[in-house]
Amino acid sequence: MGKAAALCGGCGNSTRGLVSLLSAVPCLACQELPAMSAEPGGRGGGGPAGGPPAAPGSDTYKGWLFKWTNYLKGYQRRWFVLSNGLLSYYRSSATVRSDGSSWKRVKNTPVPVRKMGTQAEMAHTCRGTINLSTAHIDTEDSCNIVLSNGGRTYHLKANSEVERQRWVTALELAKAKAIRMRNNQSVQTLTKPALDGRCSGGGGGGDDSGDEEPASQSDKSELHSTLKTLSSKLEDLSTCNDLIAKHGAALQRSLSELENLKLPAESGEKIKAVNERATLFRITSNAMINACRDFLDLAETHSRKWQRALQYEREQRIRLEETIEQLAKQHNSLERACRGAPGLSASSTGITSTAKGSVQSAKGEASDEDEETEYFDAMEDAPAFITVTADPKHHRRSGSNLSGASEGHPEDWNLEDSVFESSNQSSYNESTCKDLLPKKRRRTRIPDKPNYSLNLWSIMKNCIGKELSKIPMPVNFNEPLSMLQRLTEDLEYHELLDKAVKCESSTEQMCFVAAFSVSSYSTTVHRTAKPFNPLLGETYELDRLEEFGFRSLCEQVSHHPPAAAHHVYSKRGWTLWQEITIASKFRGKYLSIMPLGAIHLEFHSSGNHYVWRKVTSTVHNIIVGKLWIDQSGEIEIVNHKSKDKCQLKFTPYSYFSRDVPRKVTGVVSDAAGKAHYVMSGTWDEKMECSKIVQSSHGSTSTEGKQKTVYQTLSPKVLWKKYPLPENAENMYFFSDLALTLNEPEERVAPTDSRLRPDQRLMESGRWDEANVEKQRLEEKQRAVRRRREAEAVEALEEGKDYEGYIPLWFERKVDAVTGELICVYKGGYWEAKDKQDWSTCPDIF
Repeated sequence: MGKAAALCGGCGNSTRGLVSLLSAVPCLACQELPAMSAEPGGRGGGGPAGGPPAAPGSDTYKGWLFKWTNYLKGYQRRWFVLSNGLLSYYRSSATVRSDGSSWKRVKNTPVPVRKMGTQAEMAHTCRGTINLSTAHIDTEDSCNIVLSNGGRTYHLKANSEVERQRWVTALELAKAKAIRMRNNQSVQTLTKPALDGRCSGGGGGGDDSGDEEPASQSDKSELHSTLKTLSSKLEDLSTCNDLIAKHGAALQRSLSELENLKLPAESGEKIKAVNERATLFRITSNAMINACRDFLDLAETHSRKWQRALQYEREQRIRLEETIEQLAKQHNSLERACRGAPGLSASSTGITSTAKGSVQSAKGEASDEDEETEYFDAMEDAPAFITVTADPKHHRRSGSNLSGASEGHPEDWNLEDSVFESSNQSSYNESTCKDLLPKKRRRTRIPDKPNYSLNLWSIMKNCIGKELSKIPMPVNFNEPLSMLQRLTEDLEYHELLDKAVKCESSTEQMCFVAAFSVSSYSTTVHRTAKPFNPLLGETYELDRLEEFGFRSLCEQVSHHPPAAAHHVYSKRGWTLWQEITIASKFRGKYLSIMPLGAIHLEFHSSGNHYVWRKVTSTVHNIIVGKLWIDQSGEIEIVNHKSKDKCQLKFTPYSYFSRDVPRKVTGVVSDAAGKAHYVMSGTWDEKMECSKIVQSSHGSTSTEGKQKTVYQTLSPKVLWKKYPLPENAENMYFFSDLALTLNEPEERVAPTDSRLRPDQRLMESGRWDEANVEKQRLEEKQRAVRRRREAEAVEALEEGKDYEGYIPLWFERKVDAVTGELICVYKGGYWEAKDKQDWSTCPDIF
């Protein structure tokens, strides 16, 4: 038995081996190897070694995946290792330990293969590495993963959807940590000179700035003292551990000798020796326990000081973020002031960059391949185009230089004969607000939102990778509006379309249509709550024919996938219709909402037919932090009659970008590709339009691609957001129009969203009752679906055709413009409302 206790298998340290044997747990030195190099069971295992991270406290994640190589070999099995924000892959499962030795598993036993002496030798065994901090993670199907970083793309495949989801979760967590580490390093680099050189009167902190420096030095000295004390305690624990190992070994030898005794006379002395050894062992164990207790007491005592130090660092970071944001706003204001200063021509001011997004090529086509940095090396986003403010007086005198002008001469760009409003006068909304006052008095507030606490993670942890519309959610995540009402809310700035009717030029009309398409996102900047999923057959009407000249009707025409049809008629000369399907994916830390479907807008007098699609909305900080929403992507608006186009780009938010947050830029061009107007602004505030008078090729980039410089007149404000009502933060950040959408109204259909009981209870603040009612409605809808499925099976058995659910007020047709199958309004609703004949409406509530 003494020989068996001499060494712990694979460990040359007899002391550690004996301790492991006595405590019935493996030695830590030996435990490290299997945890770091374990392989999944089975030849085709696609998951990580041993499931989640390889070892406690370690960020390493590894396992077999299939990687696409080429069309000849297809997918090949490779060993992937995820560590420190880097994903590397190897041809075999040999891994590199922290001490530099390479280990490989042979017959389930880890054995050393060879010693890796240098970093170059380690890199030689790696077949490729991708940095996750700047990588994009996407999933093609249930088993595929696509990683892209610049020009490098990995197409990976797991054995099962479960293994794929484990890898996606590990990659997302590693990416988030890598981004935080990168940001922290950048912030520390920026703040260190400021913190080191700070004086009591500077830094914008007032009287507090003079007190922070001594506090910081004091906390630092206390921290060093605490660390020194903790190190001493750790040495005590180590000494006690050695003593336990020593006395334990002696005790074990004594027990072995006791077993071999034959003479009873000697048993007394040996037993006495064993007792002495046991006593020493007990005393040493008590000493170690006391040292551990002292260690814990000391840690608890100083935990508050560590928390204060951490809070101080957080405050410094927040202050730095605010300073950077203020500097960015000041920089943007200076640019705008410089651009709008009188008497500045292109020859005297040079090129002023007013929009940074994707680079506009010579042909007027924007593409990601043309993106590059124009002025700031630290920025990844590149300018979409370059505009130069032209001198109107100069161009009035020289009309021959207007080769790039869209319509006639620049003197046409005035308020007398143009529908555009001047940017230096009162805003567009203020000038038209008096004419748009509703004739009927509407409500201006709703009950305040209750303050209910909810554990978000307990609900969301089972939603990763699933379709959000198929997951039952409590009303705590909702706002008291349905998706049909949110869709109707896009008409808040309908007056833009009323203005567009008066335009004689199709490109000028396109500017207003583009501003209208952007205005629909202005209400989403603070609206992070989820609208109610409409029940199948649910409708919503908004009759503002007498007040604003339009009437709108929405109907939920499909449940899986959820789809809503929308039709708007305006007696002021336009009609809008659309069918929107919402596809949403919960990615663990953010939620992607992808509206699918085209929006159609037709003007009655001119016959201009515009079609565009919505961009992707992303809700960030789903699990931790404050929720915020961002819009990103591109919108292409096409006039299918004149073939005019408008390319709008929604720039995603970037913390390190000097650009204006939530920025939107675009160019309006005719059928020949000639640019006429430049659109610029933000999707949460306003949109401006600048008339192009001349275009030329700019400087050539390092890749040999030319940029286009647009020389424009002063911008005109087309749209500006209405201010939110008072106390909006307690009313779900609803706008004036949103407050009236769920207002009770007579003579509406029995399927109208205003009559939905769970939504009405939530608006009244009775959330518990609303949750019960919501579950009842959803179960009722499931019962109807099961009955419909049974009817489909019965019809199939009888050889009959089963049409399924048929919308009540809409019908499916092939769109003549896009060629897509779309639900369009077939009529009859408003006639039924006049007669109050709702006999055809289903019972859904």
